Amino acid sequence: MLVGFQLPSEGKIIESRVDLPANIVERLVSCYNLCSHPLENGALLKAITTMTTLYLGTKSGLLALQAEDLPSQEDRLPEIGERVHKLANFEVTSVTAREGVILVGTTQGIFRSEDGGQGWTEASSGLSQKHIRWLAFHPESPSAAFAGAEPAAIFRCEDAGQNWIECPEVGAERDKHGWWLPYSRGAGCVRGFAFHGPRAYAAVEVGGLLVSEDHGRTWRLAPGSDGKPSFGEPGAGMIHPDVHSVEAHPSSPDLVYAATGGGLYRSRDGGAHWEQLYDCYTRALWADPADPDHLIFGPADDVDSNGRIETTRDGGRTWSSASDGLPVPWRRGMVERFFRSDEDLFAVTSRGELLRADLAALHWRQVLPASSGLLCGTLA
Repeated sequence: MLVGFQLPSEGKIIESRVDLPANIVERLVSCYNLCSHPLENGALLKAITTMTTLYLGTKSGLLALQAEDLPSQEDRLPEIGERVHKLANFEVTSVTAREGVILVGTTQGIFRSEDGGQGWTEASSGLSQKHIRWLAFHPESPSAAFAGAEPAAIFRCEDAGQNWIECPEVGAERDKHGWWLPYSRGAGCVRGFAFHGPRAYAAVEVGGLLVSEDHGRTWRLAPGSDGKPSFGEPGAGMIHPDVHSVEAHPSSPDLVYAATGGGLYRSRDGGAHWEQLYDCYTRALWADPADPDHLIFGPADDVDSNGRIETTRDGGRTWSSASDGLPVPWRRGMVERFFRSDEDLFAVTSRGELLRADLAALHWRQVLPASSGLLCGTLA
């Protein structure tokens, strides 16, 4: 079988003859949400890149680890104190990277690098709110990026993070409904994005779920989110308003999951109607791109109380522990974010540590200790 890999930064196709069964090719396409078409008797797999650098946001700057620096099961943990933090005077709340550009969100604005993190320039032009809670590149447009802020606001750009434009309708919804935060004076915050073609979703704490149908240029409340920042029980078919993260499944723009202060939710119709899959407090979830019924998430009994990791393979009908190797439940702690690299899943916890597990076995190991003060992470 002839398989071609296209490098997005160079536009070149590298061909290699390998024996790949058709079902493996289909799984690769599904897992990485790729476009494919026949290439001789194989498939063209577009935009597969080797992820070698782990960028981690901490309370005292940005930490970059090469893949070879990550400890194996037998190695000792790397000493964070021995490593140089970039942007050391800033609390890094979010980091995203794409095609050589790294964007870092802090409590004081956005910073940008084009040389692998060696040099940095402030990239806050157009930001009316500089406390950034989340950053994301649009997966189908290398120059389109989005920033979620506190107080709740969304900014977009078309030049890979150099100049930002505010989406004013988000601020209008914020002020109309009186969004708020239980731990800050901020009027809510936008702390997560998900994309599927022209459809985009944004998670608002405490405010609900926003949706866009035009690649994130304009936003509105999803039909199943009323925007009322109440911690009471949501109405039938509605989502809890304390939305911490959101994931759109590659199989359909209408299939979306949300981790909220009132449990894990799923919608099959683009956010119009919601069902609660698990009653708990949660901030983090990972949805298997190859299987919409396979979910991993981090439930807790309350904020940072008795956190753990659980999984389902039947769409949420039954759940089992996925915390092998961890001293759970954590009396004070829970998972803040999941992110994936090849066959590994990483978890950043509210305790400031980084965990890693092979997806096949789901046996967790602490990669970086709680003293690292981690807040977020990504691979590039």
